[in-house]
Amino acid sequence: MASFIDSLPPDLFDQTTLISLASTVAILLAALLLSRLVLDPNNTPSSLRFLFIWHAFDALIHFFLEGSFVYHCLFSSMVVGKDGLIQGSVAGKPWEGFYPNPYNYLGRDSANVVHGAQAGGENPFASLWKIYAKADRRWAGVDLTVLSLELLTVFVVGPLCCLVCYDIAKKNARANIVMIILATAEIYGGFMTFCPEWLTGDVNLDTSNWMYMWLYLFFFNTLWVFIPFYSIYYASADIMDAFRVRSAAFKAKKAN
Repeated sequence: MASFIDSLPPDLFDQTTLISLASTVAILLAALLLSRLVLDPNNTPSSLRFLFIWHAFDALIHFFLEGSFVYHCLFSSMVVGKDGLIQGSVAGKPWEGFYPNPYNYLGRDSANVVHGAQAGGENPFASLWKIYAKADRRWAGVDLTVLSLELLTVFVVGPLCCLVCYDIAKKNARANIVMIILATAEIYGGFMTFCPEWLTGDVNLDTSNWMYMWLYLFFFNTLWVFIPFYSIYYASADIMDAFRVRSAAFKAKKAN
């Protein structure tokens, strides 16, 4: 009988995979270091410090990792078949082929051209996304829903995360409003990323081993569900507390 380790893909812990996972840890450490540099150690509650680190981490992920995904979708391309067919594709084994371009992508009707990380060659960021695409093959090429969400993520959500970090450091109450906006966007974005897959039987997902299922698909995506819900909880509580203070002050003034 084959052991558990023998049943795993041989490249599950290859060098590219380990470097990709280490890059995420490095981004988290950078966010932690930034919090130590800019936050008042004596007057910053642990909850706010956590939210600062989260939004700094979130911004760096959006700019560097997801920004690289958008770049490759827009600018990395290659010809894969002179006759307009995708060379190397095998029925039932989608990752052995390529993720085809959507029709008329970027206004070009080229059936034998593909974009995305799959066309990025040995670029380190392309390699990272090709690793993740083993669990969700949409990230190897151009999926219009995913790319549309990532454009918003990189150019809108990323800068707003920086604004939250700035406001927390400056003790600006505006951070609460922006955190709620961001958290709502993150939760909605997560739903729109996976709902098309649920409706089509998860045709692009590979859940054949624990790492693809629980690390790549579950852990790395539910982070952007659970923590945004906490952001909404914290920010809403702070806003409601301000309303209670205002209400108490109004009642005291009226009583006098």
